[in-house]
Amino acid sequence: MYRFTFFIACWLFAAACNAGRTEKLEDKVFVVNIVPDEKKLQEYLEYHRHIWPEVEKGFQKAGYRKIKLLRRNHLVVMIVTVPEGADLGKMGKVAESYDKRCAEWNQLMSSYQQGIPGTEPGQTWTETAPFYIFRNDN
Repeated sequence: MYRFTFFIACWLFAAACNAGRTEKLEDKVFVVNIVPDEKKLQEYLEYHRHIWPEVEKGFQKAGYRKIKLLRRNHLVVMIVTVPEGADLGKMGKVAESYDKRCAEWNQLMSSYQQGIPGTEPGQTWTETAPFYIFRNDN
């Protein structure tokens, strides 16, 4: 009984010490164009309605907290929420190494994508830089 009580006391103490601690997260925002072909756009959207389970498991393993895609016509915006200071290059490699289907997914999706004007040849996703932030912490 003593061991059980000691275990419960330690567990409660650990929970109390971690209460109120939150992981610092940051959003990274990327943009890409889908090739200017309506059929291709619809295929791309359909794939994203049914993302392969291995891909999402890879995202989890890599430590992504949230990935959100938005679009306007052929422009796609991706908001990625990750731990502050995370190395997205390493996270991407971890996600892709989870299962061969993850690399297949990335290769397939890149066949629908093209960089926005001003990107290097072959470059698709481009990270954006914030230039204004409104915050109301009241």
